[in-house]
Amino acid sequence: MTLLEEIRRVADEATCLYPHAEVHEAIKAMAERITIELQDAHPIILTVLNGGIFFAGELLLHLPFPLEVDSLKAGRYQGATAGTTMTWTLRPSLSLKDRTVLVVDDILDEGITLSEIIRFCEQEGAKDIYSAVLVDKMIGKEKPATANFVGLVTENHYLFGYGLDYKNHLRNWPGVYACQTVY
Repeated sequence: MTLLEEIRRVADEATCLYPHAEVHEAIKAMAERITIELQDAHPIILTVLNGGIFFAGELLLHLPFPLEVDSLKAGRYQGATAGTTMTWTLRPSLSLKDRTVLVVDDILDEGITLSEIIRFCEQEGAKDIYSAVLVDKMIGKEKPATANFVGLVTENHYLFGYGLDYKNHLRNWPGVYACQTVY
């Protein structure tokens, strides 16, 4: 089976856990909580690429207060279905020193990536560090980091859609989907 055939098969067999309308409502509700907490902090919204793009893009539209936006690219999956060593390919261009930072990512899976990003922000001198994830996946064990703001919660499935990927594909599906089979 070619990669394209595999991607199509995964998409065809998947179960939609959260359709677009539910994702949208979860993001709006999370934005309200973030606004209450951070509206006077003049935060830097630090989007984790690539998965966080979809979530951050919509979230930012619902944050009616002064903020700055930057991004970073760090992760352990690199297009695979299992995590390996943390790889940094882009660091933020804004100074985090003495700033409030909100890290925005697509998923809190094992918590290793978020933990490393928080450590990075601390090393860069951030005053306060918060995190927001679209999906918090229940993996049945304690994680080294938790998110301050969570949109959706799922069981331990391999997920795609709304920024979440299957082998660098299917990020553009308009909801959150669970794979029936991971190849």
